[in-house]
Amino acid sequence: MIPTDASCILDLGSGAGRLLDLVRTKAPRARFVALDFSVTMLTELRSRFGADPAVEIVDHDFDKPLPPMGTFDAVISSFAIHHLVHERKRALYAEIFDIVSPGGIFCNLEHVASPTARAHELFLEAIGWPDEDPSNKLLDLETQLKWLREVGFVDVDCYWKWRELALFCGAKPR
Repeated sequence: MIPTDASCILDLGSGAGRLLDLVRTKAPRARFVALDFSVTMLTELRSRFGADPAVEIVDHDFDKPLPPMGTFDAVISSFAIHHLVHERKRALYAEIFDIVSPGGIFCNLEHVASPTARAHELFLEAIGWPDEDPSNKLLDLETQLKWLREVGFVDVDCYWKWRELALFCGAKPR
């Protein structure tokens, strides 16, 4: 989903940098910004990418508005935004739209709410997880797709889904 000519990519909630590493194989000449707030994850990121001039590591909690960082050809996130309260998710999607360059894309691999309590139980059973993570603030996929459209993204869709895991994306019009 990421444009092959992307030159600047933001990874929101980078964690230990796995997604960033994967995307770098597809965009080896791109400049990356890895944003996270966890001391543990920032330590991992610095250990993994600290000497790499193509990766800037930013300490920021996206419970707060995004700091000025310029614009990006792609904004990516993996299993991070679902920890935000719903109002902040919606506001963050608007902030992301503002920093995506025209023709750029936002891709979010995310944990979304199941349509029923039983479907949620089956998901937890399928992944071998005994209880719900109390930090999860899950929201249904359809609401999030609607929000992306409302802030201005086009070609918004869910491009992959398995139970409560979904990859959804939207492009910024040229």
